[in-house]
Amino acid sequence: MHLDGARLWNAAAAAGVPPSRLARGVDTVMVSVSKGLGCPVGSCLGFAKDLRPRVWEIRKRLGGGMRQSGILAAAALYALDQNLPRIEDDHANARRFAEVLADCATIRPWIPETNIVMLDLVRDTDSSETVFPRLAQAGVLVAPWGPRRLRAVTHLDVNRDDVERAARLIVEALR
Repeated sequence: MHLDGARLWNAAAAAGVPPSRLARGVDTVMVSVSKGLGCPVGSCLGFAKDLRPRVWEIRKRLGGGMRQSGILAAAALYALDQNLPRIEDDHANARRFAEVLADCATIRPWIPETNIVMLDLVRDTDSSETVFPRLAQAGVLVAPWGPRRLRAVTHLDVNRDDVERAARLIVEALR
């Protein structure tokens, strides 16, 4: 016998008894840590140690693994509906970023195929390790991607004005 104890702690508190008393006589009990306990998601499954192999088998068969996974799925559905259709904007912004940097004497951008722009450092005195912090201080976040290469990525929160500004900041920081 299984007890869906999503509100077990609430019931025990209201009854003034320990949760184990309310779960007496059952083989397994599921308690939610997201209902009344302030966790964003999660649950725990309680059972006797000798039942472990069978309990895990049944739980897997029934698709158990995450409570409130529908809420997480809702975010994914929103992203598919709202953000997937505009993903080409990220690619166009990456191309614009590379275009603005194309005339910079200290950095050579690769022509991007998607939203990732690789940036090769031209000067022998520049390295990813020395340039990365200077760009971060200037307000441009890029990732070191080798001894003399940086990686920039455009995304939903980066628009055309942002990439043009970032490119200008890179040119100024690397003068």
